[in-house]
Amino acid sequence: MKPLFTLNLLFFIIYTTAAQTYLISGKIVDQQGNPIPFASVFKANTSVGTSANSDGYFKLKLTEPMTELVATAVGYHPKTIQANASIKDSLVIQLAMASYMLQEVVIGNTEDPAYAIIRQAIKKRSHHLNESGPYHAHVYIKGLQRLIKAPRKFLGVDIDEIGQEIGLDSNRQGIIYLSESESNITVNPPKDFKEKMISSKVSGDNRAFSFNRASELQLNFYENYQQIIEGLSNRPFVSPIADNAFSYYRYEYLGSSDEDGLIINKIKVIPKRPAEPLYKGDIYIVENDWRIHSVNLLLDKKSSINFVDSLNIKQLFTPITNDVWMPSNIQLDFKAGALGFHVGGYFTAIYQDYAFIDTIHKRTFKEALNISREVNKKDTDYWNGNRPIPLTMEEVNDYTFKDSLRQRRESKAYLDSIDQKNNRFKPLGFLLGGYNHRNRYKKEYSHFGGLLPSLLFNSVEGLAVNYQVNYSRQIDSTFNRYLRVGGRIRYGFANKRLHANVQANIPLNGHSLTFSGGRDVLDLNNRGSLPVLFNSLYTLFAGENYQKLYEKTFATAHWDYTLPGNVRLGLQAEWARRHWLPNATAFTFWDRNRQKLTSNNPLSPTTAVPLFEDNDAAKIDVNLSYNFSNRYETYPTGKRYLPSKYPTLSLHYTKGLKGILGSDVDYDLLTLSAYKSDIVLGMMGKLSFAAHAGKFLRNNTLFYPDYRHFNGNQILFVDQQLSSFLALDYYQFSTRSSFLEAHTEYNLAGLLTSKVPLLRKFKLEEIIGLHYLHTPELGDYGELHAGLQWKVLRVIYAHGRSNHSLLNGTNTIRIGLKLF
Repeated sequence: MKPLFTLNLLFFIIYTTAAQTYLISGKIVDQQGNPIPFASVFKANTSVGTSANSDGYFKLKLTEPMTELVATAVGYHPKTIQANASIKDSLVIQLAMASYMLQEVVIGNTEDPAYAIIRQAIKKRSHHLNESGPYHAHVYIKGLQRLIKAPRKFLGVDIDEIGQEIGLDSNRQGIIYLSESESNITVNPPKDFKEKMISSKVSGDNRAFSFNRASELQLNFYENYQQIIEGLSNRPFVSPIADNAFSYYRYEYLGSSDEDGLIINKIKVIPKRPAEPLYKGDIYIVENDWRIHSVNLLLDKKSSINFVDSLNIKQLFTPITNDVWMPSNIQLDFKAGALGFHVGGYFTAIYQDYAFIDTIHKRTFKEALNISREVNKKDTDYWNGNRPIPLTMEEVNDYTFKDSLRQRRESKAYLDSIDQKNNRFKPLGFLLGGYNHRNRYKKEYSHFGGLLPSLLFNSVEGLAVNYQVNYSRQIDSTFNRYLRVGGRIRYGFANKRLHANVQANIPLNGHSLTFSGGRDVLDLNNRGSLPVLFNSLYTLFAGENYQKLYEKTFATAHWDYTLPGNVRLGLQAEWARRHWLPNATAFTFWDRNRQKLTSNNPLSPTTAVPLFEDNDAAKIDVNLSYNFSNRYETYPTGKRYLPSKYPTLSLHYTKGLKGILGSDVDYDLLTLSAYKSDIVLGMMGKLSFAAHAGKFLRNNTLFYPDYRHFNGNQILFVDQQLSSFLALDYYQFSTRSSFLEAHTEYNLAGLLTSKVPLLRKFKLEEIIGLHYLHTPELGDYGELHAGLQWKVLRVIYAHGRSNHSLLNGTNTIRIGLKLF
């Protein structure tokens, strides 16, 4: 027993010694003693390291008590020190600003030396893009957003009151978002990327999952273009060492510096033109290797960026082997302002524990992102032991305060008090926008529509009320699933007909079931003609009653499910009784416009002849779609497939069931579609297209509502969609035989307007479209569209809920020209 005991003791000593870790902490400052935010500290000749926080403090876990550390930051000379964990005093590492010596200028040589350096970097760009091969790494990301300035009131809302709820100070300043996350990534350059999030922490919400994604910080300047953040620019940003960089940038040599025997060249990057998606700032290139050492680049309003005023990008590379350098950290600092609100913040990412792989199978990257339910369950002890960047006192206080605030907010008493206040009935609000009633504790929400938006006018019903009530209840907080029930009551004062219908949506383990039924007044064109409000205005003010309606009594059941392989399947069964409606009024604001009014039969506008006889219709619809995407992201709520580079294909089949429940219809319609939006063409913009082809395989008995209809337009204002025509009659060319329609739009994304000084500040996007339709009755029909699209800021506010937001939407003006 004694030898066995001795052997076990020996193993225990070896194990505990190997598992022991040592903590080294300190502060990184400049020569004046000022902290250097987010400076990097690494164990020499390894990828084990960390970054300082915004106050310059760092901490680093090591497996040995004494080691050699390298501290560095963009624009500073790196410094190597011997660190001893047994010395409890905090280290203070002072970095000196890098001094860059200018080369001697050769008389007669008028080209700046920077151009020769950039040419070499461009030649080596592709090599450095792929040099690492596949690898694993660990990434820590911290994101912080701070409200810097805000008005006391906004749209009648007391911002001071909201500020108290979310932890702002009396000046309406403070942290509004703080989050940390850790992920393990697997990468096969240049494009294959897989991320598995292993921990997530959001200040004030222990159920939320961090927005921090390593996949969103794939910032690689060795690629020709960078997207950075979706929607940040209409076009991708051009790398300073892109193959075509000389077409976009000027360069200025600022000097070179010696760093551990390597010559680092500092190059100033200068955009040639304003209003282009271009960087400005400095890029540091290693002599002879011609690789990127680091960057310090800025995007601002002159770069035509959206939703932020400025974005500063710092990226530092570190040698992992003699031949391979990898990013050690990325820092994004931003500022933004709109409508009196000013925010600022940052996202910082630390890359550690690089491990290179010989080979890796393509199947590894089918799952691009994995976030499990457990990632937000890590406790404070875990984060204190694994967080590589120390928290500042402000961040510590934010976590503490918002955690106590969260516990109070989750109590029934608090939620009831908020509901009692926000559920107060306001007559003016009910008139204009409706009334919302919430029970946050039970997670129930009810909406009663506004009275004014419920009013409409048409020639069939005259003045009508179409009033809506909706109810929803969260039935699964883990998967964020809701039971939704809604109903409408509609009454026409001229034809004195009452209609009512209900709808319920029930989510069931990835399946979606929807049931609806009742009686309603619907557009004869089931793809929609013009918005109800526009039809009301055109009828009342101009005597142009474009919209044609009919009455439908119906019962419908719909099932939707995503099959393995990302094949979406939808099934629908419907029984309906259809009844044509005549005009019930000839009222307009001016009597002279009455002569313009047409009957409710679009095929016989001058006579009130019924378009179709009363009929019953039982039919089934089957819809299959596939977008060729085999890459997906896994969330606690389920799987989401990523967009494919290929078009989405869909097959839609409708069968009219003769004799079922007295059904009169007897037809089969088969439609094939292919569509793809926002195909990125680099600096040349993006392309979208849609094509639909179909045929009635049998058309023994069908009525006008069963025809294939098209998105036409006859008014000045239109809700433009890709598959819309601008000069096509809403109803005249619907078909009961076969059809082919094709639509394509090219968005130049400001390629031309950015060159015009008076237009560039509006960030206009040029749009050119071609639209084609063929039916046996119509023949060939084509339109050319030209237009401009611009971003608009839309404000969404819901008091007492966590969705106060400013969103960028788009408005478009188009001109359509009939070609043939």
